[in-house]
Amino acid sequence: MVALRQIVRHRTHAVDVGGIVVGGDAPIVVQSMTNTDTGDVDATTRQVIELAKAGSEIVRVTVNDDAAARAVPTVVERLRLLGWETPIVGDFHFNGHKLLAEHPAMAQALAKYRINPGNVGFGKKRDVQFEQMIEAALRYGKPVRIGVNWGSLDQDLATGLMDANASRPDPRPADDVMREAMVISALQSAERAEALGLPADRIIISTKLSRVHDLVAVYRELARRSEYALHLGLTEAGMGTKGIVASAAALSLLLTEGIGDTIRASLTPRPGESRAREVETCKEVLQALDLRQFAPAVTACPGCGRTTSTLFQELALSIQTWLDAQMPRWKATHPGVETMKVAVMGCIVNGPGESKHADIGISLPGSGENPAAPVFIDGEKRHTLRGPTIAEEFQQIVEAYVERRYGRREAA
Repeated sequence: MVALRQIVRHRTHAVDVGGIVVGGDAPIVVQSMTNTDTGDVDATTRQVIELAKAGSEIVRVTVNDDAAARAVPTVVERLRLLGWETPIVGDFHFNGHKLLAEHPAMAQALAKYRINPGNVGFGKKRDVQFEQMIEAALRYGKPVRIGVNWGSLDQDLATGLMDANASRPDPRPADDVMREAMVISALQSAERAEALGLPADRIIISTKLSRVHDLVAVYRELARRSEYALHLGLTEAGMGTKGIVASAAALSLLLTEGIGDTIRASLTPRPGESRAREVETCKEVLQALDLRQFAPAVTACPGCGRTTSTLFQELALSIQTWLDAQMPRWKATHPGVETMKVAVMGCIVNGPGESKHADIGISLPGSGENPAAPVFIDGEKRHTLRGPTIAEEFQQIVEAYVERRYGRREAA
């Protein structure tokens, strides 16, 4: 029997972000970002709650002008009044030093500051304005994410490395030099922050690129050269299936190597689509890799010529939808229920076997329109369901199983 390799996490500093620990031995954290005008308090508060309900444990908001800066404390206070303690991170570009200095209530309300060293300032102002932002973090006791982006890389640094590379007798490919510039920009900025007094356990690094192999190469180097907590995410991943697949590929490659402490899937939502889809993508990646469990996993077959009836598809959808609806209640009252494995199978080829391997499973006979569906619990056949109410009866059996298997505690 082949033993599964346990994922060993890369050693990083643990960083407290508004009560959520990122790095160290803490579980990998899911985060997201609003796309509302932060100055619109109502819209921003609603979207933070939407993302938090979906499972985003940290939410970032744009702080780009005075209106946004003034709104942040109100958003944070309103969230608390509504029962949400989700840490809010401020995303700063170009004028962050000014906004942090002029809006102390905003600087205090935020749980973390995100600084992009590529556009914190230009020329002689760069170091001064970076220093001012770090001083704000020290003044208010906040952690900082040093977030380097491929699209806004420090051009002086990149040009210097390119020139040095061109003078070598054996120049490296330009992409290699640009990846090295990303790594150097992140590490030099983090080291500069430490020199200014910000401890390593209040620094998180991210390097955002839009190509999977570039992202993987850069983060491998960051993990090799440092112990800063790392935020993973493929920037501008794209829309729909393309964005989900690209993000999942990049995140999975790194996470299976033990690299990454917090993640985001930067998906472009379709018009009218919920922003929460990127949160769901991150959760599915972590659950697929057995790094975290958020909800009972449902195994369902794709269907084939032996399953000409759509009954199993309807049953699988019904059970998945029902399980999702129960999770807020179960999570509060039945600890461990998120690890439950459920199988909804369509025919007799793999159905009984998969159902036996699950904690609880149901197997339909294939194309039969009046099926007899055996139910397996903990590997043993316990029931056979028939008729038009199979879904409802199976839900009742699952509910009873949860009560028995996972106990009960009173919700807070």
